[in-house]
Amino acid sequence: MATVLVCDDSPTTREALRRAVAEVPGVSRVVGASSGEEVLERWPAERPAVVLMDVRMPGIGGVEATRRLVSRHPEATVVVLTVAEDAEGVAQAVAAGARGYVVKDADREELTAAVLQAVDASRPAVRGRRRLEPEQAPRLTDRELQVLTGMSRGRSNAEIGRDLYLSEDTVKTHARRLFRKLGAADRAQAVAVGFRWGMVR
Repeated sequence: MATVLVCDDSPTTREALRRAVAEVPGVSRVVGASSGEEVLERWPAERPAVVLMDVRMPGIGGVEATRRLVSRHPEATVVVLTVAEDAEGVAQAVAAGARGYVVKDADREELTAAVLQAVDASRPAVRGRRRLEPEQAPRLTDRELQVLTGMSRGRSNAEIGRDLYLSEDTVKTHARRLFRKLGAADRAQAVAVGFRWGMVR
């Protein structure tokens, strides 16, 4: 049975997530925190299996809190909470050590899947196998990598097109192809996968 720590500066959002996560099979306890600073203070005592961390918060914020937490406690498993299409926030959080992300308005099924996957990944027997082997990485074309890099910097399709002297429709075509290759449903997920593979930095 696992403990999950939910961190969000909004009491309403935090309570809604706490109630939803409490219904996930295998989760025995859900505790809340209102800031990244509070997570850093409470983690050693709580030792949660998973931290659900809001990316955008006052104070040190979710990205820096993730960086500090994982630096101090490499065994910590952080999944960031974000709004849809916040590719930049997801990219920064993954670079800081987050294992994945879930959007705040995810339905119960999506939230349950994200929590269960994170809890599973937090187990010592599994953690050592989580690093992806280089030979398994999907192959992107140079152009697809350029588009993915633009996404990781928070640029729109139109802005990426201007940078690469491509039409917006052509950028969208490359985006669809790289989504398919990476098994990603959207920009944020594609950027997160790209960071895990070392395709973007």
